[in-house]
Amino acid sequence: MKKLIFLPLALIMSFGLFGQDKPAFDNHDLFDPLFNYSMNSATRSGTGAPGQQYWQNAANYKINASLDDEKHSVTGDVEITYINNSPDKLPFLWLQLDQNLFNSHSRGATITGSEGAVGRKMAFDGGYEIKSVSVEQNGKKVAANFNITDTRMQIRLDQPVMEKGGSVKIFVTYSFKFAEGSALRMGMMDSQNGKIYSVAQWYPRMCVYDDLEGWNVLPYLGSGEFYLEYGDFEYNINVPASHIVVGSGELINPTEVYTAEQNKRWALAAMSDVTCVIRTKEEVLDPNSRPKKEGRLTWKFKCKNARDVAFSTSKAFVIDAARINLPSGKKALAMSAYPVESATVDSWLRATEYTKGAIEFYSKYLFEYSYPVAVNAASSEYGMEYPGIVFCHHTSKEGGLWGVTSHEFGHNWFPMIVGSNERKFAWMDEGFNTFINFLADEDFNKGEYNSNKAQLGDMHRVANFMFRDDADPIMTIPDVIQGKNLGLEAYYKPGIGLYLLRSQILGEDRFDYAIKKYVERWAFKHPTPFDFFKTIEDASGEDLGWFWKGWFYKTYKFDIAATDVRYNEQKPEKGAKITLENFGQMAFPVEIEVVYEGGEKERVKLPVEVWQRGGKFELGMNSTKIITQVNVDPDHKLPDVKGGNNTWDPGKPVIRP
Repeated sequence: MKKLIFLPLALIMSFGLFGQDKPAFDNHDLFDPLFNYSMNSATRSGTGAPGQQYWQNAANYKINASLDDEKHSVTGDVEITYINNSPDKLPFLWLQLDQNLFNSHSRGATITGSEGAVGRKMAFDGGYEIKSVSVEQNGKKVAANFNITDTRMQIRLDQPVMEKGGSVKIFVTYSFKFAEGSALRMGMMDSQNGKIYSVAQWYPRMCVYDDLEGWNVLPYLGSGEFYLEYGDFEYNINVPASHIVVGSGELINPTEVYTAEQNKRWALAAMSDVTCVIRTKEEVLDPNSRPKKEGRLTWKFKCKNARDVAFSTSKAFVIDAARINLPSGKKALAMSAYPVESATVDSWLRATEYTKGAIEFYSKYLFEYSYPVAVNAASSEYGMEYPGIVFCHHTSKEGGLWGVTSHEFGHNWFPMIVGSNERKFAWMDEGFNTFINFLADEDFNKGEYNSNKAQLGDMHRVANFMFRDDADPIMTIPDVIQGKNLGLEAYYKPGIGLYLLRSQILGEDRFDYAIKKYVERWAFKHPTPFDFFKTIEDASGEDLGWFWKGWFYKTYKFDIAATDVRYNEQKPEKGAKITLENFGQMAFPVEIEVVYEGGEKERVKLPVEVWQRGGKFELGMNSTKIITQVNVDPDHKLPDVKGGNNTWDPGKPVIRP
């Protein structure tokens, strides 16, 4: 070990008093050795995988619901079997009553106004009417002691639910009514042949009790979405006989609700890679296209190992379908439901093709699709996702319909399969999904709708609106993010971050392997941001604390400049030193292009570690010619906020902050 030399205190003080101002780039801050450093636990490993004692609770649902198409309301009853796998006794339970957001006195409606957090109707005379609540423990059913606070209901038990496998049954009868138009992730709309109901958040749902927070009871305010337990669903939807219902999971009584001819068409669609029509637009007004001309029918569905279910119903639906081919050799079914006016070649006649393309790509890239059917339902909602079914706007066309279809079905991986907490971490579903959408756009029909190619190919174009002065950190609760920033911080910036992690930091092979490991580890479980960060590091073999901190936790900007070229001994033939400076606080690996007299070019790739000791780096070049130009990031692959200082020319002034 080299002997340390201690300087006199006065001299040390003089450096602090008379030295230069601290540069903008702080290497100690960005490369903090303790930033992503935490102890593992019995439930969550330091590798980012579930720990040996990981647990999560479960909720199984049996639901009966009836649509009144004159009063535009739903009446229902739900039986929830809640299983407590935690090591804790639970003296009370919490349920989500998300329909209560639509009461004009709800917290969400009060703080965001009548049009809501994301431009959808929220404040109308809506919300649940809870008619009864009871619980059954140890074979004894009693009226429940419950209290409703805004969008949550607490049930206070006479006896706690026992730990490690104890269970309780909860029974709730309820009703609610629809708002006209799109009412935040669900809605009711007119079509030329009847109303279309897109039905979601339509039954009381269990809150999550996890190993990190216990009960997760953030209220539903609008911007934040959902955090839900997994379980099995059986649900029955009673509607007028003229209606067709599409929903999450598998329809288990098709012979009762479709005609014999339509069931034959279903069998053909299940074997076909091209779209087969089940109910044509000409048949929509034909009473013979329904097995029963009057009265009502009950549609019966089941959906296994899901966190939610949703459905859509209308007498106006055209129905078509095609086979989905999954990597294991299994098959699923893509189907679409839409009104006659949407049945055009440039619109919903291709919806099933888009659904099939998206599901097949994501199944191959990440994890096999886990539901028997994927339903694309035309709606007043511009785009919303649920397990096995999505709502997309009925007027969407061409690339717009492909884009919303791909995005909403991408959510079947994040957060339907990987069950993150959307109420707190919107980027863990929206951002991940935005990223995989980039890849699906490249893949579908040889890039037919690859509208992101230009912007992904020139990161300088997107840098300034990603690094705005009023930006919120990505790691912000969505209801805390400024409304104008939600699309960028929850969707676009994290999506771009993952794209950069894949293309510029880890490379495609390491990144793709790591994100697949993340999905495999946390399929049908509840990961946190830490679990994601650690899994990517564990599987890729890279310390990425600097990236997580700068991109996700902070709003650090990236600004690299070439500021000087000096020749050794003032002789070009003896090599040169090129000075690069980091005027921002973010860092990336960078590529340098050196142009020599005569036009010869040389490129050098520098790892991110060049910034570990500070914001200035000297690159030594074993060159023998005069350097006429130095270009930092010549292909614009990095989000540099000041591309004008990326090029050094002799005599050109350096653009500094």
